[in-house]
Amino acid sequence: MDEASTSASGGAARRAFPPARSGVYYRFTQQNLPAWKPAMTPGCLIATFLIIGIIFVPFGLFCLQTSNHVAEISRRYDVDCVPNAYRGNEQAYIKDSSISKNCTLEVKVLDHMRAPIYVYYELENFYQNHRRYVKSRSDKQLRFGAKYTAESCSPIQWDDNGFPIVPCGLIAWSLFNDTYDFTYGSKEIKVNRKNISWKSDREHKFGKNVFPSNFQNGSFIGGGKLDPTVPLSEQEDLIVWMRTSALPKFRKLYGVIEEDLRVDETMTILIRNNYNTYTFGGKKSIVLSTASWLGGKNDFLGYAYIVTGSMSIFMSILFALIHVKYPRPQGDPNCLSWNRKNSNN
Repeated sequence: MDEASTSASGGAARRAFPPARSGVYYRFTQQNLPAWKPAMTPGCLIATFLIIGIIFVPFGLFCLQTSNHVAEISRRYDVDCVPNAYRGNEQAYIKDSSISKNCTLEVKVLDHMRAPIYVYYELENFYQNHRRYVKSRSDKQLRFGAKYTAESCSPIQWDDNGFPIVPCGLIAWSLFNDTYDFTYGSKEIKVNRKNISWKSDREHKFGKNVFPSNFQNGSFIGGGKLDPTVPLSEQEDLIVWMRTSALPKFRKLYGVIEEDLRVDETMTILIRNNYNTYTFGGKKSIVLSTASWLGGKNDFLGYAYIVTGSMSIFMSILFALIHVKYPRPQGDPNCLSWNRKNSNN
């Protein structure tokens, strides 16, 4: 009897304090808060598509015009820089260290290029997004040193004597090592190689007290070498290369030319063709480009806005014709308001 009376009194106590049904939290949990439920009438739908088209098409034309004002020079050189005697056997040429890899190209400036002019190297058919390639690195080692050499760096983890390689992994091992020098008439053009990487990478991902060691010293040699007296935070070529690309065709910043190039002038490029793209059928190009507020030359964004806006205008016209030919009668507004009141209750 005592237990029953206790449970009864407890139940009465619980019933004495019902939840506040008018509170915002209760109405939120019960999904009873007032909400805007638009009725998509034909007129509203047609107007929406029309407004989207009116906004998107002019903006797409503006983006396209901005992209067309970007001056760009692109020149593929992996084929032209192979001597005629090795045109049928490029791998023998690139692997023979006794053969000079120097190559000279002449490029005509077709448009006036205002500084800063960005110099990129472009690789094609190079899959930096391959799962094994992307995982073959140690971020802790890049930041804190050799003691954090990880198994993820396999197969470029230890040298022939069993010492840890810094930086380890396939990404660092395949570092791009072609170099470019520019001559404009009789004047040598200087290329600024500083601050070409992300500031956040230099300050937070690569250690200021971590130096390369045992890198490219074994029998298995990959791409470029690193100066063992310079910390990783200042090895900007490496920092740029370690930020892997998502697509098999990509550009990476090599440097910045800080002087204008006049139209119809001829520029000479001295290339040291060291990087082996012939084994996997890759392509190499050098790109000089100015920039706008949208970035480099890229027509995709402009065409995307134009196509989307044109389709929206077409859909609005199509819906308008259908609505004129086959009008749909609207419901009774009084009935709609009555149903809305009942649903809120």
